[in-house]
Amino acid sequence: MSSFVVVENRVPPFAALAVAVVAISTSAILVEWSRAPSLVKALYRVVFTVAALMPVALARPSDRAGFRQLRRRDTLLAVLAGVALAIHFASWFESLRWTSVAASVTLVQAQPLFVALGAWALLDERVTPRMVAGIGVALVGMAVMSGGDVVLGTASLAGERPLFGNALAVLGAVTAASYVLAGRSLRQRLPLLPYVLVVYASCAVALFAATLASGHPLFDYPVREWLLFLGMAAGPGIFGHTVINWALAHVESSVVSVSLLGEPVGSTLLAVVLLSEYPTPVTLVGGAIVLGGVYVTAAARARGT
Repeated sequence: MSSFVVVENRVPPFAALAVAVVAISTSAILVEWSRAPSLVKALYRVVFTVAALMPVALARPSDRAGFRQLRRRDTLLAVLAGVALAIHFASWFESLRWTSVAASVTLVQAQPLFVALGAWALLDERVTPRMVAGIGVALVGMAVMSGGDVVLGTASLAGERPLFGNALAVLGAVTAASYVLAGRSLRQRLPLLPYVLVVYASCAVALFAATLASGHPLFDYPVREWLLFLGMAAGPGIFGHTVINWALAHVESSVVSVSLLGEPVGSTLLAVVLLSEYPTPVTLVGGAIVLGGVYVTAAARARGT
């Protein structure tokens, strides 16, 4: 907890952003190491994140005041964002069972495409020709990643069920974009910790309900699994996404979006070293196309060109 306060108050924003990208790059590896059901992994990642951050928020007057600022509409937006985040975690964690780390992480990181489309459809934001071109390029890359190995007969090297896993990763990207859009105005009005805690708590409730409905056990896991749950919360949760939310108040959103493209690269390299999982040539080519399209879209959206 004290480490988070140090990051918030003393570390330069770009250094914090670099730490965050490294932290979220470990997420897929920790998920892969765990043998618990995907819903359980997602649930405890969020629960332990809330447990770590809540005492910090309650100890600070500014954050307590932030909770009191919540209005009925704010609460509704937070619940919607939290439910979207729950679906994001559940679908992405499950995708890692069926497709490669490289494909899953690259596809889920395509969420800026869906943010741009959602902002155009729901918020009447302008879509420029460059944004359309970037989205088109990324969609071509997704098609290459999802179908290329099937066409070439190398699908068995890309995972147990790569098409299914890739579809789940895309669902994770869509719901991550929904989380961003639902929570955008809320983040602008609330301090960081009240914002993320309300959203994370809503996310935890949704995941808890889904875990109970699925019949998965809540507590019958070995010590190794609990350590992995804690690792998911501490690394990708607190030092990853929570720090990224903080960085958005200090660094241009376009810089943050482009920086997050480092996650697929970092996760892929870690998968090679720690899981002996080598992406297929189709995955590498398709992934590069996707990331190129995401970069063009994010950069064009930031500049409005």
